[in-house]
Amino acid sequence: MSKAYLISNDDFEAINKRSKVDRWDVLISMIGTVGEPCLVREEPEFAIKNIGLFKTKSELDGRWLYYYLTSPQAQELIRQHSRGTTQAYVPLGALRDFPVRVPRNRAVMRTITNTLGTLDEKINLNRRINQTLEAMAQAIFKSWFIDFDPVKARIAAKQEGRDPLRAAMCAISGKPEAELDALPCEQYKQLAATAALFPNEMEESEGIPKGWAMQRVGKLLELVYGKALKSSNRQKGIVPVYGSGGITGYHNEALVPHGSIIIGRKGTVGSMYWEDQPFFPIDTSYYVRPLTVPLTYCYYAMQTLGLEKMNTDAAVPGLNRENVYRLELIQADPSLLQKFDTEISTLRKAIHANSNSNKALTTIRDTLLPKLLSGELLVTEAMAVVKA
Repeated sequence: MSKAYLISNDDFEAINKRSKVDRWDVLISMIGTVGEPCLVREEPEFAIKNIGLFKTKSELDGRWLYYYLTSPQAQELIRQHSRGTTQAYVPLGALRDFPVRVPRNRAVMRTITNTLGTLDEKINLNRRINQTLEAMAQAIFKSWFIDFDPVKARIAAKQEGRDPLRAAMCAISGKPEAELDALPCEQYKQLAATAALFPNEMEESEGIPKGWAMQRVGKLLELVYGKALKSSNRQKGIVPVYGSGGITGYHNEALVPHGSIIIGRKGTVGSMYWEDQPFFPIDTSYYVRPLTVPLTYCYYAMQTLGLEKMNTDAAVPGLNRENVYRLELIQADPSLLQKFDTEISTLRKAIHANSNSNKALTTIRDTLLPKLLSGELLVTEAMAVVKA
């Protein structure tokens, strides 16, 4: 061990009773998914059962302990101390005696946690941005195709003797009419063109905008079966392998040579995942092949169908695609669907870019973390990598 580091338990007290949790304490799972740490950044009231609690003396100690517990060295030690055959657990005594490598120089300790924290902050920021972008996409779908806000705005304006087009522009943009004229000319024209795609009337008998129709799902899209791929048959690669629970591994060959939507068929019924790149769906899933509507529309429209409640098998939960095909979705004018696809594709490209950035940042963090915590890598060298 480097002379710059020492083994210490003095700053960390491990307990697992219902104790008050303070800011910068560290929680760690003791049963099931053993060894997963969590740094307490707020102030909850107590730790729940089966969760180990490390009481720390300061923010610096808490952040250091959190990063140390996520390191490969610490995770290996936790695995070595795990017990149980049917369900893994780690004894409290093992946590109390857990050796923690701590720099003798607390300035070095602070610089290391700040370096790793900078990477985590970038990752968390990208995640928050993606959550906002996803919420925006869902809000657009709901406004246009569920609540019919632009259509209702046009109808109300027509009845009140106002300009229906500008009323729809307000509904789409979320801006009051007084602000429309302040928009750049090109943006104003694009907004007006979008507003013009919405009807002025509703079909009274069906309660949908005039000219639109309710269509069976089977006429809008196809659910295609995935293909069996045992773990032993997978070759090292970067192609994500999807099951009903999400990504289950990677392979060197794609079954679907483009992005699509994955739907859980067996197991986690009705689960839904968007994938931008080529992928391999296994036989517990379907993937979506659009027929008459864009893939973006399929994604948000299918979230309204309640597929997770359509289990048809008693022993192993299953989703019958013929039952899905009989459900109905609204089909708007093709020009409006194309406009929706353009708007949402822009948001999804930004989400994809942020996700790729996070993959790169996570790789950098996971590479630096064990080397920094062990003293193998100098802090100045790590900071240069982060800034790059």
